Amino acid sequence: MSESTLYDLVIIGAGPAGISAAIYASRALLTTVVLEQTSPGGQVLLTSEVDNYPGVPSTSGYELIQAMENQAKDLGVTIHSAQVSSISSTCDNYFIISCNGGTSYNAKAVILASGSTPRKAGFEGEEDFIGRGISYCATCDGMFYRNKPVYVVGGGNSAAEEALFLTRFASEVHMIIRKDHLRAQAALVDQLQQNEKVFVHFRTTISKVEGKDLLTKLYLHNEDTDEITCISGDPGSFGVFVFVGQLPSSELIKEFAELDQTGAVITDEYMATRTPGLYCAGDVRSKVLRQIITAASDGAVAATSVAGYLGQPIAG
Repeated sequence: MSESTLYDLVIIGAGPAGISAAIYASRALLTTVVLEQTSPGGQVLLTSEVDNYPGVPSTSGYELIQAMENQAKDLGVTIHSAQVSSISSTCDNYFIISCNGGTSYNAKAVILASGSTPRKAGFEGEEDFIGRGISYCATCDGMFYRNKPVYVVGGGNSAAEEALFLTRFASEVHMIIRKDHLRAQAALVDQLQQNEKVFVHFRTTISKVEGKDLLTKLYLHNEDTDEITCISGDPGSFGVFVFVGQLPSSELIKEFAELDQTGAVITDEYMATRTPGLYCAGDVRSKVLRQIITAASDGAVAATSVAGYLGQPIAG
């Protein structure tokens, strides 16, 4: 089923970038629809605590995105539940956004705000035990490891934040770091060092995991000594949490945009791709910092750029 409406703008993704773009598009009186395949919020919903968003000193990811969504809806923003399967262009430089189930949308401009998905660490057995001892979300699964040891793979900000969150539940939190240092911000490193539940293992990787229905064995490889240490226990007696980055969800527009080596979309400062009328915002973009505030900023810039592209600039 194809909608007969020709929208000024279709926004794909209802995370901070998409919702911010929708708010600014609404202010510019652009006819807009936001398409989201799950619940509004994206990766933000997995964040238990947000304490670096200006003006909101302490909140949860769910509460923050709920406030954003309510603000957008109060401005008349429409969010449809839809999984986009493809984007194509027409001879008159419009876009057709096709969704699973046969629905499609027509638009003069598109903002891709599809975010990213967790990157796999790549050790043997990882795929086999996802949801059965291996997780990519401390908020979702931390409670299952109350008074049990957990192993956190990664040394960046996300890994540090999630490791600190896991100390609420776990008896011990072991950080598995391939390099000889943590890449997280100094304030986070200081918190890790002061927490007696946290143990950091530098120059160490997971070589493989084993088990039956649930994880029962974990093999740690010391990169300096080449020593392998086997951690074993009853099914469900320990868990592995992987935080080694994100994979940008850019597949939809790879034919219309340039991608960097990670698969993130390269845009100019106006969030524009090489295809007129196609813009990107948030974690799907190639950028130096992926945070809620930078996603929201991208969305505002992208919507303002769309308004200008369509001849309806937003007043400052």
